[in-house]
Amino acid sequence: MKEWITEFMEQFGYLGILTMIAIENVFPPIPSEIILTFGGFMTTYSTLTVPGVIIAATYGSVLGAIVLYGIGRLLHVDRLEKWVGRWGHLLNLKVEDLRKADRWFQKYGYWTVLFCRMVPLVRSLISIPAGMAKMNFWLFLFFTVLGTVVWNAVLVIIGAAVGESWESILHYMDIYANVVYVLIALLLLVGVGWLIKKQRK
Repeated sequence: MKEWITEFMEQFGYLGILTMIAIENVFPPIPSEIILTFGGFMTTYSTLTVPGVIIAATYGSVLGAIVLYGIGRLLHVDRLEKWVGRWGHLLNLKVEDLRKADRWFQKYGYWTVLFCRMVPLVRSLISIPAGMAKMNFWLFLFFTVLGTVVWNAVLVIIGAAVGESWESILHYMDIYANVVYVLIALLLLVGVGWLIKKQRK
């Protein structure tokens, strides 16, 4: 997959970067780390520039995020509540828990979008709950662009700085991703523990 991605980018330049990042946002298994760091490396031997690569990647990211946001808007919360009402007891989940989560997302969702845009895999998927919560589209777009620019700029600049050693960055990105996933898992466990404790009371 890596070879195909890099060949496509080399052939189509900015358009290839934009296309790859847009696809990566809709299909998260395609790693943005490869696209962005290689895009940075391309600026060392082609006519591409660091600002140009960042802009192209940001446009692609935003396009993909809008698609997933739209999918989230189509997933009606009412249907999810009906499913939880019928099967939620299997997961010790109640409709009220779903409504509390929705209220929490309404309150803190914008900052969640901003943070998650800088977390591998989650950075794409966060657009779906944002759409489900019917988050204000323009605010969603603002925080998406903000988080995306930071993520893209860091990786593109690193890719340009290390040049031919751009692939070595992928190892460190894997470590970063694993650390973040562990932290998220711990936060989820704490949240589940708090809910269980509250239900017992």
